[in-house]
Parts: sequence; C-alpha cells; structure tokens
Amino acid sequence: MAVYTEVSFEDLQALLKNYDIGKPTSFKGIAEGVENSNFLLATEQGGFILTLYEKRVHAEDLPFFLGLLEHLAAKGIACPVPVRRQDGAQSMTVNGRPAALLTFLDGLSLRRPEAAHCAQVGAVLAHMHDAGRDFALKRPNALGPQGWLPLVEATRAGADTVQEGLAGLIAEALAVTHAEWPENLPAGIIHADLFPDNVLFMNGTISGLIDFYFACNDAFAYDLAVMLNAWCFENDGSYNITKGRALLSGYSKARALSPAEMAALPVLARGAALRFLLTRLYDWLNPDPGALVRPKDPREFAKRLRFHMGVKRAAEYGV
Repeated sequence: MAVYTEVSFEDLQALLKNYDIGKPTSFKGIAEGVENSNFLLATEQGGFILTLYEKRVHAEDLPFFLGLLEHLAAKGIACPVPVRRQDGAQSMTVNGRPAALLTFLDGLSLRRPEAAHCAQVGAVLAHMHDAGRDFALKRPNALGPQGWLPLVEATRAGADTVQEGLAGLIAEALAVTHAEWPENLPAGIIHADLFPDNVLFMNGTISGLIDFYFACNDAFAYDLAVMLNAWCFENDGSYNITKGRALLSGYSKARALSPAEMAALPVLARGAALRFLLTRLYDWLNPDPGALVRPKDPREFAKRLRFHMGVKRAAEYGV
C-alpha cells in the first residue's frame, strides 16, 4: 500500500454521500507497499480502507476482484469485503482513479514468521482454493509465463546495473522455465501474492487475508510455490526447509497434492521467483517519483531464483 493520488477532505465528504456508514472521525494515508493508494478511514460505524487503484490494477478487473472478496467472505474466508454504495455499486471513481471502499480487518502482519505460522497459512491457502471453486468470473494470470516476456525486454538493458550477471541469470531461467512449464495441473482461483504482509494475525492465529489484486485463475500448486518463495527464505537468502515442510504439510492436510503437482514444484517455484524478480526489477529501474516508499529490492529474488535453479526434486522443499 502507498499514496500516489491524494484525497482531500472535500473529496472524502463527496464520496461518503453515496454510502451509509456514518460520519468520518479520522482519515489518513497508509504509506506501505507499492501498488495502490490506500487510506484508513474511521467513521461512527467502524473502520474502512479506501483504495484508489493505480499501476497494474485496471478498472475492468474490479468486478472480478471485488466479487471474489464477497464470494470468499460468504464462504468463511476472512478477507476485506467491498462496501456497496447506496446504488448497489461496488466501486466508484475518485480523482480520476477507480476506487473502492472495503471493510477493515484487525490484525498485524509478521516480519519473521515461524514454522507454526507457515503451517497455518498453508492450511488457509488450501481452504481459500476450495472456497473459490464455484466463483463464476474468470481472470487469466497476466503475470504468468507469457507475461514475463515484456518485463524481460523492458529490464534487459538495466539488469546488470542492479547486479552483475543478472541479465544472464534471467535469460537462463526464462529459457529453462518456459521449456519445462507444466500444463493441466489442478487449477482454480489463486491469490498469487500471499506474502507475509498480506496475512494478518491476532494472538498467533490468522485473522485475515488481504490484497487480492493479483488473484486470477491458475494452478493451485503455483500459488503454493509463490508462498514457498515468500515465507520460507531467511534474510541471508537461505531456504528454511523446516518452514517449507510446515507450509506444505499444512496445505496438504487440507488439500492433498497430486503426484503431478509435487513433481512440478521445482519449476513452479523457479517461475514464481522469476516473476517477482522481474516485477521488482522493473519497479526498481522505473521508480515512481510520487511514491512515498522505495521499491522492493529485486536482488532478494535473484538469490531465491539461484537456489531454485539448483533444485531437482520436490523433496528439497520439504515434501
């Protein structure tokens, strides 16, 4: 989350006329993340998040994202829910940006999750996959293998200025990952970005999942591979197999992985690392001067990608 587009008190008053949530008592920008402009709003009726969609989120995708949140919440998944306007609409336009008002979830994200947290979030991911099976809308993964190619081209010239040899690493990983990318794995709605900062905890227990704006239809095991990258590496770049085993076990107890899914984990984890390396590298090379936060360092995912390039069997992740 971040603030790229300002919202004045007059803007807030105008948009709140369309909602039945009481009078505002406080309103402030949230200076975290890199994708959207977010504001914490408190009213007489409670807390809300106002999100203005910037950069990679397009207005035509909002019915999918916001409808998915309503669907998952109805299925018992703790996630923000869009507050509908008096006319029933889920979204609006604020200062030229598509926007939505969502319920606020209590809880804190973890900076250093432990194995027990990994087990919990693995189970919650499996439950989310099950809950999304009958969601009617579809959205392809725009940052799947075909989506990597434009990012490779856009970052090729600057990659080695960030880290020597990075362009070569990306080219090698792209070639082998494209060649080995699995097809016909069990698939459905995935989160695609379930990093620790998108999972809230209270008293050691998950209280909510947030930031569904990369959600799409893709292989369930790819979502798990994203989480191996996000939850199971230490600050020095080493893979923590204890966390990996806990994450995979937590998921498998709720939804068993097929032999094909387990065999595909190395290439899926490699692809997930490449995807986040490329998007972070692009943002690093093309910083937004209006952002209040610095883009995330792509070199973290270069380390992870190098690890995955050496993995041959799913057992090395803790299966």
